[in-house]
Amino acid sequence: MSNARGGIMPIIILGILFFIFGFVTWLNGPLIPFLRIACELNDFQASFVPFAFYVSYFVMALPSSVVLRRTGMKNGMVLGLLLMAAGAFGFIPAAETRSAGLFLFNLFVIGTGLALLQTASNPYITVVGPIESAAKRISIMGICNKVGGILAPLVLGSLILVNADQLKLDLASLVGPAREALLQERAALVVMPYIVLGLSLLVAALFIRFAPLPPLQEESASAPKGEGSVFKYPQLMLGVLALFVYVWAEVLSGDSMPVYAERLGTPLDVAKQLTSLTLVAMLVGYLLGIAFIPKYIDQAKALMLSAIAGSLITAGIALVDPTTTATAFVFDDHLDFRSVQLPVSVILVALLGLANAMMWPTIWPLAVDGIGSALKTGSALLIMAILGGALAMPVWAAMAHDGSIASSQNAYLLLLPFYLFIGWYAVKGHRLRSW
Repeated sequence: MSNARGGIMPIIILGILFFIFGFVTWLNGPLIPFLRIACELNDFQASFVPFAFYVSYFVMALPSSVVLRRTGMKNGMVLGLLLMAAGAFGFIPAAETRSAGLFLFNLFVIGTGLALLQTASNPYITVVGPIESAAKRISIMGICNKVGGILAPLVLGSLILVNADQLKLDLASLVGPAREALLQERAALVVMPYIVLGLSLLVAALFIRFAPLPPLQEESASAPKGEGSVFKYPQLMLGVLALFVYVWAEVLSGDSMPVYAERLGTPLDVAKQLTSLTLVAMLVGYLLGIAFIPKYIDQAKALMLSAIAGSLITAGIALVDPTTTATAFVFDDHLDFRSVQLPVSVILVALLGLANAMMWPTIWPLAVDGIGSALKTGSALLIMAILGGALAMPVWAAMAHDGSIASSQNAYLLLLPFYLFIGWYAVKGHRLRSW
């Protein structure tokens, strides 16, 4: 892998991009209950909010690698930001018509832009320095990402789900034109935030267009150029599968929080903000990664410990008494910090963020180590693995379709074999160099 250096400026620029990734991605948390109300969807239908967003990575990742070969990494990033802006502006007609289909289409467009942006930026941060410290650099990017992610549900939730519990009561008592008028009024609340988002993405595209990013060098001595198909590298293909199940776990731990907490009796005005708890836990995990990798533990060992933690927390989610509560701290609609009593099971779902934090930063460099000139295609395959996030909520909603507490808790047990596989990849899978 190349040890190309570009100084501190590329790190700063990429940090800005990763903040954008996180902010846009985790807007889905409050969008799920918002569209459930505004478009009158059930939980399973609302679960297609993250599906439409994340499935775009699978559909567009390989085409993105083709686009990047023609445009170059830098222009590809600009194009990705422009696509995201187009999707954000598309929320205006979606809100005016209260069309769930149009909302989902524009989420797909935003995801398409992100797929292009991430296909370019993730290999960039991996090879901008030594491979041994790639996890540390990706962890720094992860902090930028999760700061954006923490802010997103807090800001958007306070704007589009204000007085959400009272809204549910009002809707239950209204019929006919009065009900339609209230739904239209609430749907319109999403317009201004997404106009601001679209304009911000246009500014970011202009900034990246004139930013001093050095060219990306892919070739390495460990894998000669043109050596063959990416499918010959087991560390890559197994890494794609590990990333697939990791993203499934990450998205479920964040996007299921409002729905799961509400099922356990948490008011929606509190539940709508809880995705941020998962992201705070991930932020702590990234800080630990920066402190300990590679000085005290290597990337593979960090991944193994993360998988063990994820397995134990998953078991706890299903086994803990759902009536047991503990104190947690959240923000209200005015973004004031306050303490609330939350079910311990919900807090454990948030703690999955701590277990998940170091998985992307460690799986990625372990997967691309030694693949040389296959980096662009390999990166596209890894981006395709984000499809796991598309399946997370629909499968969880289907497994807990009756809405009961027991089925909702048990639906998380699907994560257990996922974490066990990630642990195996950390111990053995990433070391394989032939099938």
